[in-house]
Amino acid sequence: MPSEAPAIETLSPVDQKQFRGGMALLAAAVNLVTTGGPAGEGGFTASAVTSVTDDPATLLVCVRRAGSATPLVRANGVVCVNTLSAGQEALSSAFGSSTGTLADRFALGEWTRLVTGAPVLRGAIANFDCRIAQVTEVGTHSVLFCQVLAVNTLPEAAPLLYFNRAYRTV
Repeated sequence: MPSEAPAIETLSPVDQKQFRGGMALLAAAVNLVTTGGPAGEGGFTASAVTSVTDDPATLLVCVRRAGSATPLVRANGVVCVNTLSAGQEALSSAFGSSTGTLADRFALGEWTRLVTGAPVLRGAIANFDCRIAQVTEVGTHSVLFCQVLAVNTLPEAAPLLYFNRAYRTV
């Protein structure tokens, strides 16, 4: 017979180092999340992106509240989730860094627009052009629920993944 488990309320969460170590072993697609609109253009690199439902088509995107792009994302109310292809590591690194100018970052890619006006990266394996439908604050991050309004795909491209603190592909 199993022993009595302690009450959930008495259990402590793991520390940040343990959590980050475990998450480093979770292979994830690398996404460049961009925004454009009256507040201006911006973007950030994210691996915390997932589908929520297909009716209505909705993605979940986590963004660090202290990030430089966060005020622009919130003010514009739109994003494009650009799922990067193998070979687009420089874009990921540039948008994931706090160095360099925004113009320098955008100069690394070829861009177009779909329906929301957010920058859409050509050559990405997929582009999800979205309206932000809901925002929930959790710890250091804002969780964006993004209604997908348009999709582009490049199915013949290989995906860019992040695993064990390094870029990979399959």
